[in-house]
Amino acid sequence: MGKDVFRCVECNEKALELHRDYNHGILKITICESCQKPVDKYIEYDPVIILIDAILCKTQAFRHILFNTTLNIHWKLCVFCLLCEAYLRWSLLHRSEPSSDPADIIRYTKEWEFYGMFGLAALELSAFCGGVLWFLWVAAGRLHGGPLELSPLLRALLLSCYGKVLLIPAVIWEHDYSPLCLGLIKLFVLTSNSQAIRVTLNSSRRLSLMAVCLGLLSETCVSQACSRWSVQDLLTFE
Repeated sequence: MGKDVFRCVECNEKALELHRDYNHGILKITICESCQKPVDKYIEYDPVIILIDAILCKTQAFRHILFNTTLNIHWKLCVFCLLCEAYLRWSLLHRSEPSSDPADIIRYTKEWEFYGMFGLAALELSAFCGGVLWFLWVAAGRLHGGPLELSPLLRALLLSCYGKVLLIPAVIWEHDYSPLCLGLIKLFVLTSNSQAIRVTLNSSRRLSLMAVCLGLLSETCVSQACSRWSVQDLLTFE
């Protein structure tokens, strides 16, 4: 897989290999020296099973994805999730409007509004990740007695935002309880973020929850500031 050190999905101990390749294509899963269990049972599982366990926020599934795979789609996943969130906000903005005007200026205005929603979503995500990473750099860095490597944390945060793709079905299947659905999706994403931090740092649940709460506070502050700035610009324009 191109990695020198793996992690046991059961006890988080380091391992040099996940399996041993014998002659004639015979593979034998490596047994962890610490817990005497397979280092990574998920290498034999179907990707659908791994995805289901990740949705259930199982620690073993997160360790498999974050430590024992070379899954480097976090930036692409980030852009796709931002597009989903921007489309949701844009659709909610124009849901109550009458049928669209075919005039080019109206169409282009709505298109630029979508780009603005994308920029706002990106700014809020940056504030969230920045708040989480700053808190962990200060708190977890002191606990570990040395500088904290932020790159694996950022990758874990972006990968654990995969729940935002559920925003698209929430827009397609409109109903009276859409605020509840959006709230549940947000809660699921935050829970996944917390689990990703906990697995990456092998830390307590309390530390990961505190980091997520601070990140959410930073995101909310940025969102409120942008809303006030937009209202002030609108009043100035009028």
